[in-house]
Amino acid sequence: MKARRIGIHFLIKATTVAAAALAMAGAAQAGPTVDAIKKRGELVCGVSQGSAGLSIADAQGRWTGLDADLCRALAAAVLGDASKTRFVPLSSQQRFPALQSGEIDVLNRNTTITSGRDAGLGIVSAGIVFYDGQGFMVPKKLGVKSAAELDGAQVCVQPGTVNEQNLVDYFNKHKLSYRPVVIENLVELEQAFYAGRCDVYLSDASTLAASRAARAANPDDFVILPERINKSPLGPFVRQDDPNWSAIVRWTVNALVAAEELGVTAANADSQAQGADAQVRRLLGAEPGIGKSFGLDEQWARNAIKAVGNYGEVWNRNLGAATPLKLERGLNAQWNQGGLLYSPPFQ
Repeated sequence: MKARRIGIHFLIKATTVAAAALAMAGAAQAGPTVDAIKKRGELVCGVSQGSAGLSIADAQGRWTGLDADLCRALAAAVLGDASKTRFVPLSSQQRFPALQSGEIDVLNRNTTITSGRDAGLGIVSAGIVFYDGQGFMVPKKLGVKSAAELDGAQVCVQPGTVNEQNLVDYFNKHKLSYRPVVIENLVELEQAFYAGRCDVYLSDASTLAASRAARAANPDDFVILPERINKSPLGPFVRQDDPNWSAIVRWTVNALVAAEELGVTAANADSQAQGADAQVRRLLGAEPGIGKSFGLDEQWARNAIKAVGNYGEVWNRNLGAATPLKLERGLNAQWNQGGLLYSPPFQ
C-alpha cells in the first residue's frame, strides 16, 4: 500500500513537472534580435541599392518592392507597425558583413540561397520568397538569339556574387570566351551596360526585367535571352545565433503564402478571423497559441498581412501584369496552380 502511494505521488509529481515544462515551452522568449528591435523601436532591414520590383527607393525616399514589403511585414509582426522599418541599401559586397556585424536585423536583398552561405558565414537563410534563375540580357541590335552565340562577348557582372561564379562556370562548360567588366555598384554597372561598355548583363531574370523597365531609355531595345543557367531561389537571411528570430522571419513568409491560398487579404483579414475555418483562425490569431510560441502578439501574422497583403497582393503590386516588369507568376504561383509556393500548416 505504501509502495502504491509512493508510486502515485511520483506519477503526480512527474506529471506536474512535465506540465510546467510544456508551459515554459509554450511561453517562448522572443530572443535577442526581437528584444533589440523592440528596444530600438524599429526594424533595420538590408535591401538592394535599387532593383525595381524587389527593393528600390522613389524620389521621395519611399522603398517599394517585394523585398521591401517583406521588411514591412516583419516590422508589423514584431512591432505591430509596418512604418517602423529602416531600410539600409547595401552593395553585394557590403550585405553579408552588415548582417554579421549586427548593423541590420535581416537581409532582404534579392540574395540567392546557397549551401556555402548557410554553412560558412555565420548566417542562415530563412525561407524562399522568389524562385528565380540567372540569365543574360543583350541589346536587340546585336541580333543574338541564344547564349550559345556569346563567344567573345564583354559581360557586365558584380564581384563577389553567385552571378560571377556562374558566369565562369557557364562559359567554361560551353567552351566560350568572354571579357568580364567587373563593377561593384549595381547602379554604375547598369549605367555601363546601357552606355554600351559591355555587350551582356548577367543577373537574375527578375533583376534584368526590373533594370530594363526602370533604367533603359527604351526597354524594347533590349532582350533577355531564353537560357537560365542556374536555379536562383531568393530569400531573407539572418544571423545563425538567434533561432527564434530565424523562425519568425521564415513563418512570416509562410504567413503571406498561406494567406493567399486561404483567401485572406489585407482588406478582409479581420473579418476572416471571425469565420469558422480553423486554419484561418489559427493563422490570424483568433485561436491563441502560435504567437505565444514565438514570443509575439497572437495577432502577429494578421498584422503582417494587413500591412502588405498576402503573397499574391505583394506580387501583383510590385512585379505583376499591371507593373512595368509584367512578370508572370510561373514557379512563384501557388502549389495548386502549377507553382512551387507552399506553406507548412499553422498549428
